[in-house]
Amino acid sequence: MKAVVAQVPLVNGYENIRSLVRSDFIGGFREMFDADRDARFRGEAPGMVPAVSEDPLGPVAMPTPDSWKWFTETHQDRAPSWRNEITLRSVEMLSEYNPESTIERISPTPLLVLVAEDDVLTPTELTLAVYHKAREPKKLVILPGGHFDAYVKGFDASMVPARDWFLEHLQP
Repeated sequence: MKAVVAQVPLVNGYENIRSLVRSDFIGGFREMFDADRDARFRGEAPGMVPAVSEDPLGPVAMPTPDSWKWFTETHQDRAPSWRNEITLRSVEMLSEYNPESTIERISPTPLLVLVAEDDVLTPTELTLAVYHKAREPKKLVILPGGHFDAYVKGFDASMVPARDWFLEHLQP
């Protein structure tokens, strides 16, 4: 691998969940995970939860207003067959996803991290803390807006530095 670009990355699933889910709701999710695992072992269909919801207090994978807006508006034009559901197992496994644990090993591969200044889905402060653990060569670009802005209205702000990073590091 010659270069890496991480755009509004999820850097630590466990900490991400702790920042998004109220602590008094985590026990309820664990009960749902256990029941789902038992059901799957019996050969039953996997349990599902909404990916997004207008009600952030219900069981939902991405309980942020910007997630609700992005998925309910964007899917109509870009993914009309999208279904607002995700397996409970996927939500449970999110807590085990931890690229932070290997951030120091990316070096000497050049790393560009694009962070949205107001990201509440993959919180800005979590990504910045992990970026500081990365070794050189590395570069940080702070993008205006929230998580989903990097893909639409702020696409040029994210695409140009990513393109330039690859051009700089992929040239022979």
